[in-house]
Amino acid sequence: MLEAMLCGLTDEAAAARLGMSPRTYSRRVGELLTALGTTSRFRAGAEAARRGWL
Repeated sequence: MLEAMLCGLTDEAAAARLGMSPRTYSRRVGELLTALGTTSRFRAGAEAARRGWL
């Protein structure tokens, strides 16, 4: 999911690439943002990089 977000894919394109529904993908992104302690996808990428996830 982080790679799809970094590539700038739309939720629909990322969901298709990962084999899940767009709604499921959006929910998972929300869970990821919560886990990273942010509400911004940009800040989530920065935090994931800081944590060494990327």
